[in-house]
Amino acid sequence: MNLDLLSADAVSIAMAIRSRKITARNVVGATLERIAAKNEAMNCFTATLPEQAIADAEKIDRALAQGNYPGSLAGVPFAVKNLFDVAGLTTLAGSKINAENSPATMDATAVARLKRAGAVLIGTLNMDEYAYGFVTENSHYGATPNPHDATRIAGGSSGGSAAAVAAGLVPLTLGSDTNGSIRVPAALCGVYGFKPTYGRLSRAGTVLFSSSLDHIGSFARSVRDIATTFDFLQGEDNRDPIVSRHPPEPCLPQLDFGIKGLRIAVADGYFTEGIEPEAWEAVEQVAATLGAKSRINLPESHRARAAAYLITAVEGANLHLNNLRNRPSDFDPATRDRFIAGAMIPATWYVQSQRFRNWYRSRLREIFQKVDIILAPTTPCAAPPLGQEKMVIAGEEILVRPNLGRFTQPLSFVGLPVLSVPVRCANNLPLGVQIIAAPYNEALILRVASVLENRGIVSVAIAE
Repeated sequence: MNLDLLSADAVSIAMAIRSRKITARNVVGATLERIAAKNEAMNCFTATLPEQAIADAEKIDRALAQGNYPGSLAGVPFAVKNLFDVAGLTTLAGSKINAENSPATMDATAVARLKRAGAVLIGTLNMDEYAYGFVTENSHYGATPNPHDATRIAGGSSGGSAAAVAAGLVPLTLGSDTNGSIRVPAALCGVYGFKPTYGRLSRAGTVLFSSSLDHIGSFARSVRDIATTFDFLQGEDNRDPIVSRHPPEPCLPQLDFGIKGLRIAVADGYFTEGIEPEAWEAVEQVAATLGAKSRINLPESHRARAAAYLITAVEGANLHLNNLRNRPSDFDPATRDRFIAGAMIPATWYVQSQRFRNWYRSRLREIFQKVDIILAPTTPCAAPPLGQEKMVIAGEEILVRPNLGRFTQPLSFVGLPVLSVPVRCANNLPLGVQIIAAPYNEALILRVASVLENRGIVSVAIAE
């Protein structure tokens, strides 16, 4: 089997290892070598686990030699945003303060489940401090640049996770998404980024940012990698009280069902405003391929975004009040200032935001009685330059940090499942299109994405 480790997806790598065309030891060794050569410039990894990774790979090779089955993801290298607990490592969550904590004593549930599937953990990845940002320009651990143009941002807050896949360092990573922290960097780096339904996957062993908004999810090079990973991550977990009792639904077998009979619409109104032409052209390209001609309006999405900001700020600040009082200088200044602002928001504003949230959820539930899938842009533009505070979109000068998530926030606000799929724009920088469904309809999203992938409309390009 001819296997290019820089571009092969996780499932292909696992198949090659299980068929003994290549050893897990060689795959992991090559991965560690590439990280050693590239990470100084890319700044994706904040920690690597070379000795443990090699030992885990050799264990898989021994199991195969003895005729045992080591798992569907046997030998696949993966890495995780550094807010996931990894036994033996201190869980940073992008902060200086957390670096003083003791190492974790057990893996996060999501990490443990991928390991049980045979995947090999390589290390932890850079992020915005406490997941509060869309740029991954961390004042403590440095910025992670975009693999396709090192003068531009990777997006955030899971920027290290997206960039590591786009740079060919690992084929699979985990991240978290509160207001778009998986989808924004996935779009800007040109990879698949999946945020399942709120409460579908366990967050046990992760550092929370905003409890009522936080999701975990994955980045990958192919739709089948996303589906395979999701299938392994599903399931109840008594360590996480918010994990839904909704039974696991395997998505991988459904990828070939196609889109016949699915009602697909394009988000109109708010999602067509404040966007660069090439970002909207990406949506139209995807819609045309799927034969989606109808438009649908998601009412009051601008208010949903505003309410999401309020809830995020209040819940985030509440987790850090003690350190805000006693150690303000140890925060990233941008994070600190937003947490302080959140701590001063009146309680009535928070309550009103939660009431509006219920109203907005009900309106979207009505919309999903009429359609199965909604298409929308992921970001309003391609990746802005590193260090740039403002950008001009549709002739208006706006701030970069709060506005990269303008199209992602209204969707995570009510916990919808969303996949950002990669589309190339005219200047050869990646863009993303969101595929959105009603809660617990992840399989529909992945079916649509698989059709787009098979037709060559969406694909991941690895930056050399």
